[in-house]
Parts: sequence; structure tokens; C-alpha cells
Amino acid sequence: MNIFVLLAKIFWTMLEAFVQKFVPVKRKSVRGEVVLVTGAAHGVGRCLALEFGRLGATVVLWDINRDGNEATAEQIREEGGTTRAYQCDCSKREEIQRVAQQVKEEVGDVTILFNNAGVMTTGSVLDLTDDQIERTFQVNVLAHFWTIRAFLPSMMTRNQGHIAALASIAGYSGSPYMVDYSSSKHAVVGLMNTLQKELELQGKDGIKTTTVCPFFVDTGFCPNPKIGSTTAGLRVLSPEEVALQAVDAVLKNIRRVIMPSEMRSVPLMTQLLPYKTQSLMQNSADISFDLMQSGPHNKTD
Repeated sequence: MNIFVLLAKIFWTMLEAFVQKFVPVKRKSVRGEVVLVTGAAHGVGRCLALEFGRLGATVVLWDINRDGNEATAEQIREEGGTTRAYQCDCSKREEIQRVAQQVKEEVGDVTILFNNAGVMTTGSVLDLTDDQIERTFQVNVLAHFWTIRAFLPSMMTRNQGHIAALASIAGYSGSPYMVDYSSSKHAVVGLMNTLQKELELQGKDGIKTTTVCPFFVDTGFCPNPKIGSTTAGLRVLSPEEVALQAVDAVLKNIRRVIMPSEMRSVPLMTQLLPYKTQSLMQNSADISFDLMQSGPHNKTD
């Protein structure tokens, strides 16, 4: 491609993106769509499922917690929604494949996949057990591959669908004593970015992706997170507000959501600022949490 043509196209795409920030985006309808949410028994997953149910979608619930999953399903039904609940251990590839086939036979093709299920263990990289590290990657990363490989083919046949993932701001800037978790979320961010590019190269631009990257969320996974008063603008997020913004992003085909807004500069800062500057800024933040595994510290600083 001629260098001047390339520069003109680059300028045009940047101008287009700038203008779109000021143009209201119409939300698409999910009424009648089949939406699968993993990790639907509690926290963000439960809130996602409830919101999609309120919007008229048929919501498929996956979770290893049968009772919690059924409680989510019951609330959706009480609100007039349609749902099916399946017990599924997302750390096991064979189980994901088996339950995915069951969903296809009993409900139909999944048109919106929201990979939300996740696990977290806080502790020093040397204090974590081998099993904990492996489970983190099985649930937080590999499960995304197995669900995508199960449900993407039907989306590609129609060139229509949506794949969303709950990642984390830790997918851009990792946190000490969350080495395995931060690494897994880096992997999810990379997976979703690359998947979008691959779909576009294959001419499947009707399939959209959304990656949601929140700060700490009050789901009980991270023990006792605290944000000091000196860290302006930051706070622990509620599952409800994360879910509402995530659903809104899916309905508007937004590719990436970082919340709260004060964290939106993190991806750019990790690329532009010197490492020592990044460490200084992170260590000066009054952010702490308890460790689930023994270790010498209970704070991120």
C-alpha cells in the first residue's frame, strides 16, 4: 500500500473514532437472543444474567454452584424472563464440551457468549500451590477457549453474534500478590484483542467482541479490598454497576470497557511511562487486601 494512502486511512480511522465519541450509539436489541453467562450463581455473573433476562433474552446459566445457579434462574423467572440453568465446572474442558452440546440440543445456538466465570487466590508466587495456579488458568483463561470453540462456529455460519469477557484492569497493570490472577487477565485481554482481529480478517465482521476491565469488584473473591482516601476517584465497584456497564457495552458493540473512568489511562501509561515511574505510582496508591495464602505482607505496597 502506498505510504500516503496508508497515512490518509490512518488519519481517517482516528478521526472517525474521535467523532464517534460524541455521537449517541443506539443499543441493539437482545430480545429472543440466546445469551450464555458463565459464573452466573453470584456476583457480576448473576447481575449480568438478571439484566439480560430483563431485556428479553433467553439466558443460559452456567456455574459449578448448583444452588446459586438455580437461585439466579428462579429470580429471572419471577421477573418474567426465560432461562435454563446448567451445572458446569469451567475448569474441566470435557465438562464444558459436554454441557455446551447439551445447551445446543435443548436451547439452541448461543448468539451471545459472556465468559464471566473466574477464580482468584491472593498470595506470594511462592506461597501459591501448584493446583491453585493451574486452576486459575483453567477457569480464567482456558475455559474461554473451550466455550469460544464450542459456540463460535454457529456464529460464523450466520456472521452474527457477540463474545464478551470479564477481564480486569489487572490485565494491563498487574498487582503484587496476584501474580497468577494478573497473568490470567493479561491472557484474556490478549485473547479478545486477537480474536477480534482474526474474525475481521476472515470477513466475519458481524461478530462483535467486548472486553470488560474493572478495578476491584466487591464479589468476595478478593478478601477485604480497601482503597485509601488519598487515592482520589478510586473505589471498590459493586457487581451491579459493573454488570450494567458491561451489558450496555455489549448492546452498543463497544470493544473495551475500563471502569471506573479514572483507570482508562492505565493501558497507555503502561506503554509510555518508565517502569520505575509506574512502580512509584502504583506503590504510592493506598490499596490493600488480605492474603489468602501465608506471606510476609498483606498490602500491595
